[in-house]
Amino acid sequence: MQGLSKPLGWVAVAFATALSQPAAAQQTGTVKSTHGAWAIVCDTPAGASTEQCAMMQNVVAEDRTEIGLSVVVLRTADNKAEILRVLAPLGVLLPNGLGLNVDGKDIGRAYFVRCFQDGCYAEVILEKPLLDTLKAGVSATFIVFQTPEEGIGIPVDLRGFAEGFAALP
Repeated sequence: MQGLSKPLGWVAVAFATALSQPAAAQQTGTVKSTHGAWAIVCDTPAGASTEQCAMMQNVVAEDRTEIGLSVVVLRTADNKAEILRVLAPLGVLLPNGLGLNVDGKDIGRAYFVRCFQDGCYAEVILEKPLLDTLKAGVSATFIVFQTPEEGIGIPVDLRGFAEGFAALP
């Protein structure tokens, strides 16, 4: 599995144990706080002894409302890393990965690591350069592909990202 084609330390990883619940299942938890466009959602997964929290935002493409993403930021259970997990719908072209632009600057691509009934997941470790870019940014665009030539940009509001990240337990 390779990371992004651009620098900034995006490394696609299959963190199967980072959080046992899929991103969509996190939505059933309790919203603890909101920070701009982001919500801190907490839940106790089946078999877990403690509550786990994630910062998340659900978005849809402006011109293709049937295509949406769940963007989730969480800490691993051992508190050693933060992960950016994006749930894309089934039917996206997996080899092209998930593109990311922040404030008009191409950051690179992350690769999908697995698919379930609710969609396909791309996961990357939020290393400092990428984290700083997201904290300082105003808007991000995640790009999914339905064909090798057709990228669909889905806007993600970064207002409140830095504040929400600081509040993430």
